[in-house]
Formats: sequence, structure tokens, C-alpha cells
Amino acid sequence: MANSPAFTPVNLLTGFLGSGKTTLLKRLLTEPALAETAVLINEFGEVGLDHYLLERIDETMVLLQSGCLCCTVRGELADALRDLHSRRERGLIPNFKRVVIESTGLADPFPVLSTLKADPVLRHHFRPGNVIATVDAVNGMRQLDTYIESNRQAAIADRLMLTKTDIADEEGLDLLRERLRRLNPDAALLSTADGELDVAGLFDEAVATRGSIAQSPSGFYCETPAMLETADGGTHQAAVTSFVMSVEGAIDWTAFGVWLTMLLHRHGERVLRVKGILNLEGEARPVAIHGVQHLVHPPTHMAAWPSDDRRSHIVFIVDGLDASLLKRSFEAFTLAGPVSSLAGGAPSARQDVQTS
Repeated sequence: MANSPAFTPVNLLTGFLGSGKTTLLKRLLTEPALAETAVLINEFGEVGLDHYLLERIDETMVLLQSGCLCCTVRGELADALRDLHSRRERGLIPNFKRVVIESTGLADPFPVLSTLKADPVLRHHFRPGNVIATVDAVNGMRQLDTYIESNRQAAIADRLMLTKTDIADEEGLDLLRERLRRLNPDAALLSTADGELDVAGLFDEAVATRGSIAQSPSGFYCETPAMLETADGGTHQAAVTSFVMSVEGAIDWTAFGVWLTMLLHRHGERVLRVKGILNLEGEARPVAIHGVQHLVHPPTHMAAWPSDDRRSHIVFIVDGLDASLLKRSFEAFTLAGPVSSLAGGAPSARQDVQTS
């Protein structure tokens, strides 16, 4: 269809139960800049968007006054996306230029993202966009302490949206911000109560690529493992940590690619995010990489180095992997320069990080 993007970006709106996803979604759908958006939600009846409805297309899909399409996901996500694409191509529904998926509050975000890569039809028409996670400013600390899903949602996000900040205790809010910064140091941390919030800008493509901001100016910190409750009332550690490897000398791209592929093949479920700036052999400009668990985006050639530092910096956010073992695996496999620093230190939960 004319004016449709070659690869439609699929953005994920996630966040724990009661964290304000639906409220943010309503706000998004009133933005003129977000017209021509298809929205997939789990149960349309739960969202309460009746005052935005303009025309019902069929039993699962409506056209909103903003120009967005809104439909339910009653079957597989892949089926819903294929159906949307097919109807758009045949002119049966209005054109859309992006997709926003609102996931359930207890969902691990990765299966949604991996759907695009795993399905042979979808990967030729759709691509991953931004991940936006809502975090409850009142209950967020307790949820991070108790539920591993809440940690994973925050760790994978490109944008962290604090909700209910107007009723939150200021001291507790500061502690929550600090906790989120340790968990995901370079995600943009915003508040839905900000009157100047650029809602449409949440889907800025530059955020998904992250080419120029692969490192946070605030640095990288190790998240202290929180004690979580299991279903039977016991406890276990959720060792979600962030750390950065800084590498001296140029890296061979082929060796690095094989190492990363093998690492993610073996431990992809635990590598929540990996991103970085690489100094590659034979390349004058740095190359940015960005991946979520088993899903790795195409590398991006940056326009220039952001500073005089020409070392490679690779950031990992992991669940229960040992940073020191990962470092030794990298050095042994790539034969690159030594890892000169390992900011953030090793997680508390020890796991073997062999890549073969």
C-alpha cells in the first residue's frame, strides 16, 4: 500500500499490573502525531475506550477518532499481526505506519519481541521499535522486590515511564529512581505527570537504535540482588545486574559475532539486554550494537566517536550470569585486547557463562 513503511515498527507498551499502561495508552491515542497507529491489546472490553470510537470495522477492530486502529488479540500475536498486514495491503482497513502492543502486566516482554524474528512472514514486513515500560511510583519498589517480571520489564525498556508521581512520597520516589538507574542505566526515565512530556516522541526511532547513547553519562552500576517470594512462600534471589566491559584495542567483527551468537544461543533468556559501541578492525567509525535476549538488531555505523575514548564499551543487563566469567569467555574467544574495566562488578548469583 502507498505510504506504508517498508518495515513497520512494532512498539511494546509493558509494565506491571496496575502501573498505568491503559491510562498512558489512552493519552497516546489522543495525540494527532500518533494517528495511523494500529494498537493491539489483550481484551478490548477492559480498556474503556468507547468515547474514542468512531466506526466499528468488525467484531475485533474499531477505528478511533484519532485515526488509530484498535483491535483485540484473542489468538496468537503472530496471527493478529499477519491479519493486520494483509488487510492493510488489500485496502480493507485504513493505513497504519506503526504498531503499539499493550502486553499483560505479568508478561515477560521478550516473547512479544521474539515473535517478529521467529515468524517468516512478519520479519519481512515488521521490525522491533521501542519498548516503553510503566513503573508505579507508589508500589514500584515493592513490585521490583517481589516479582521477577517487574525487573525484566524495566531492564528491557528503552523508556521508563513513572506513573502516579503526584501521589508518591518524594523520598520513596528518589529511591525508586535510583533503583531503576542501577537496573537499566541508560533508559530514558520520564514521568507521565510532566506537563511538557513529548508523548509522540516516545516512539522516536533514535531511541530504539540507541547508536549515539549506548553509554549512560551516569555510569553503570551493579544491582543488589533482591529477595523474591516464590509461589510456595519461599525466597530466591533475582540477580538482575548491569555492568559494562571496556575493551582495549580493535575487535575482529567476525570473531565477536560468533562469540555473541553462541553466548545468546546458550544464555539468551538471561541476557536481558546487550548494547555497546565497538571499535572494529578496519573501521574508522564506531559501530553500535543493541540486542534483547535472543533478538539482535542490525549493527549501526555511527557518524563519529562521541569522545576521545576509542575503547569498545559493551553493556550487559543480565539475570543471574557472572560478569567475570563472561569477561574471560570474551577474551578467550575473540583474542581481542584485554577487558580493561568491568564497571558494576559481578552479580551475586554465580553461573557458568561458557559459550560452547
